[in-house]
Formats: sequence, C-alpha cells, structure tokens
Amino acid sequence: MSIIELRGGTVYDPANGVDGERRDLYLSSEGIVAKPDDPKRVTESIDVSGCVVMAGAIDIHTHIGGGKVTIARMMLPEDHLRDLTTRGQHPRLGCGHAAPSTLTTGYRYAELGYTACFEPAMLPANARQAHMEMADTPIVDKGAYALLGNDDFLLRMLAKKADKALIRDYVAWTLKATQALAIKVVNPGGINAFKFNQRKLDLDEENSAYGVTPREILIALAEGIQALGLSHPLHIHGCNLGVPGNAETTLATIAALDGRPAHLTHIQFHSYGTEGDKHFSSGAAAIAELVNAHRNISVDVGQVMFGQTVTESGDSMRQYAGSAFADPKKRVVMDIECDAGCGVVPFKYKDQNFVNALQWTIGLEMFLSVRDPWRIFLTTDHPNGAPFTSYPHLIKLLMDRSFRNDMLGTISKDAAAATTLGSLDREYSLYEIAIMTRAGPAKTLGLTRLGQLGIGARADVVVYNDDPDRERMFGKPRLVYKDGALVAKDGKIVAVPRGATHVVRPDYDPGIEKQLDQYFDRYMTVKCANLMVGDDEIADGGRGELVIHETARGA
Repeated sequence: MSIIELRGGTVYDPANGVDGERRDLYLSSEGIVAKPDDPKRVTESIDVSGCVVMAGAIDIHTHIGGGKVTIARMMLPEDHLRDLTTRGQHPRLGCGHAAPSTLTTGYRYAELGYTACFEPAMLPANARQAHMEMADTPIVDKGAYALLGNDDFLLRMLAKKADKALIRDYVAWTLKATQALAIKVVNPGGINAFKFNQRKLDLDEENSAYGVTPREILIALAEGIQALGLSHPLHIHGCNLGVPGNAETTLATIAALDGRPAHLTHIQFHSYGTEGDKHFSSGAAAIAELVNAHRNISVDVGQVMFGQTVTESGDSMRQYAGSAFADPKKRVVMDIECDAGCGVVPFKYKDQNFVNALQWTIGLEMFLSVRDPWRIFLTTDHPNGAPFTSYPHLIKLLMDRSFRNDMLGTISKDAAAATTLGSLDREYSLYEIAIMTRAGPAKTLGLTRLGQLGIGARADVVVYNDDPDRERMFGKPRLVYKDGALVAKDGKIVAVPRGATHVVRPDYDPGIEKQLDQYFDRYMTVKCANLMVGDDEIADGGRGELVIHETARGA
C-alpha cells in the first residue's frame, strides 16, 4: 500500500474540530492513515506548507442525472457549442456550461475540489436512466434522492387514510427499488394536481382528484422517514416556488412540521414577499429567524447568479408558469405516467432586472442570516440558479464584505435599495466554508467517511494555495485527491477514476410488494419488478463501488 505524505498544510477539518492547524496528512487508497512507523513506507512526500487543506467538497443538491437533465442537454446544443468555443476540448470530448455532459460534469467538479455530488430529484420510473448517467459521471461519488409525494400510489393511500406503517414500508421499498440515499418531495401534490388542470396548490389546499393537501403529504413522508431512521430528513421543495408571497407558505411549512426533522431545499426560491411598488420583496429575514429557532430544520440556498442557465425541475406546474420568461424561447413540460412530471426552461438572470437582482440579494441575505453553518449548505440548485462552476465566485461573496458591497453597487438600483444586504457585515471564515461544503453535508447525509480528514476517512483531500482572492483560490486548487490518488492539479484533470454510489436500505415488511405488484398489474405499463434497479447494474463492469449506509432500523 503506497502512502502519500502532505506535509505542513494548514488543515480545516470541522468534523474533528480542527480549525486552521498545521498538520501532516497521510493518504492511501484505503483512506487516511496514521503516520507510518517506518518512513520508508511513504512513497511520496509533498510540502504543502502555506497551503489550505480540506476534505473533498460535497454538493448536496445538484441536477446531474435523469430525464430532465437529458432533455436539457438535448434541447440546448448552442450551450455545448459555445462552451467548446470558449474552453476548447475536454478530455474525451465533454462540453456544456448550463447543462454540461456527464463527462464534463465530473471533470469540472473535480477541478473545483468537489469529490461527491448528489442528484436530488430521481423519479422512480426513471431511476435506471439516472443511475446510468451518474455512472458515466467520472471521478466524483454520487447518490440520488427518490421523488415521492405526487405518485398515484401514495396519494391513493393517503386518500384512504392508510396506516402509517404501510406508508413507511412504501418509502423503504422505494429507497431499495431505486437505489436511493434519501427521499425528496417536489411541490407536494401540486405536480399531480396540474394534471387535473389545477394551476396552484397551497399548503392546505386539496388536490381536487384525491382530496389530499400538501400538509398531509409532508407530514406523512416526514414521519415515515423519521421512523425508518434515515440520516437525511425529508428533502422538501415546497409549494409555490417562485411566487411572490411564498415566504408565508415557507413559514407555515416550518410550523406544520411541528418539530419533525426536515430539509428545505433551494430556500431562496421560496423566500419572496409582496411589499413595495413592484409587489416583490425579500422574506429572507423572517425565514432565517425561524430556521435559527428550529434546530429540526436545515436548508440549502439555491443562490441565483447572473448569466445564462437552464431551469430543470420535476415541478411541471411552476415550470409551465415560468415558461413565458424562457430565454431562449424554448420549453419542455411533460407528464410522466402515474409518477410525476417535469419541465425544462432556459433562462437568463440579468443584474439590471429588478426581480433577478433581488433574487440574488435574497440568497445572500439567507446565507448571512442563518447563524448555524451546520444547517445551511452552499448550492445554486445547479443549474436552476446558476451552474455549479459559479461556486468560487459565490464563496468570495460570502467571505469578502467589501467585494460583496462592490457587486451590490452594480445591480439594479431599485433592487439595491430594496435589500438589507449592504447592512449585513458577516464574513464567512474558512472554517465555516469547510462546514458548509464538507462536514455539514456529510453529516446530514450520513456519509461517515466523507467530508472529514480523520484516520479512516476516505482520502478525498484538496490542497489550495492560500490566496487572499478567495474566488481564485477556490477556482483552481493546487491538488485534488480522490481515494488517495491525484485526480487534478492546478485546475487540470490528471486521472479519471470511477466514484462510488451511496444508497440506504432500511428494513420493511415485504407484504408491501404484493400490493405494489397488484397496483402495477392494474394501472402501469410495466411490471413492478422492471422498475427495480439491481446492485449489479451499478457496481458491475467497473462502473464503481456500491456503498450501502446503515440506518437506525437496519441496513
């Protein structure tokens, strides 16, 4: 076993309480190891004194695989052509900016020091396709959150007031069948309601076809996940995304959860008020205050950044509503049998547009107002708010108040006047950045060997030049290691290994399978068994390791 010594780096490892201490690290293919007794066992020693050393970064919410991602890649050939023109050819010919190819996604994440990325919206009906695309995404570890809450089977159970144990077993079966790590709900009941010509569905408004409200769906899924002992709570894309006034819905959602663990995703898109002449304002302060007061709640931000991107979501109701603002003028909004739907709409965020500029400030207000960095995570909801390649710029905005205020002075004057951003003097530290992008995501997802640098951790390690320009620093790490092997150096890919796929397998009563077989035979076009993704489909043929994480109720 070869061992690499990283000598004299300044280490930030919040999972183990290390805040900027000078330490040596020893990396191997089996993980981070203790200093060997025999110095001859060190096959390479690298002086990283004066450099910042962190664990590989983790993106908790990024759209990298599945049907809507494929549609975005297909419908935007100009995005790929423009990227080839500006960046040149990538290894094995990957390209794309807003909707990068599988290959380019893996390369660019690794170039930025990310070693794990999680697809947050995998439809059970499309799980096999999603896993194939993630398997084709090199270097990084990955996993996915299965979508429930708009599927006909669950809504039928809720309408019949099914026993909680049955719902819990259905959730557990879904996790196993789709090879998922967590459960997500998108616009609970609303995507389904859109199929019956409802154009909105608020928290306590009934789906006209089932008589079930989003509140009932959220509580049922949150309770089922909690009972199963999953590390990551229900991942919630709430009602009324992007709608002025939806901050009240978000506040009501937190209250409705009544202490149950939950994660509110891309919270920026759910933090809008209706104040002012334009009837659009920030609700970030009130939401941050409630998040601060409720330790059962975590959030990721979904920061908007200016420029061209593409929005892609399972929320077909809201994507249809937003398609009038498409740029360029294209859209795909579709139904997916009894499962859900999706919408893909290109979009360009403009810094002189009042709404877009205020969206930018709302996300930053949220970052700077939620006090606990263990419960707020850095995301742009790639690519909905912006491509993930904007992360270094976003980190600089969070760490450098002077730079942030300079940028504030360049946006729409009306938006700048309507925000409190300029009065927020918080600047994130490197330790807090390491929590928000490493230790925190690993903790909430139950990834005990990732996001940290202790003995036994996976040897996913990033070395940065300690540049006072944090955008430049985080944009081009000096060294990136994956499982103890160098994969990127000075922003260039040097090796392309396969990453692992992370899943959970909670126990459940197999009796649920009989009910599902009967349901599929009556209502679906495929057999229930055809939906299930086998272990061999993920792990065989060199496609990567399958890592099964234990839960409180079993593995």
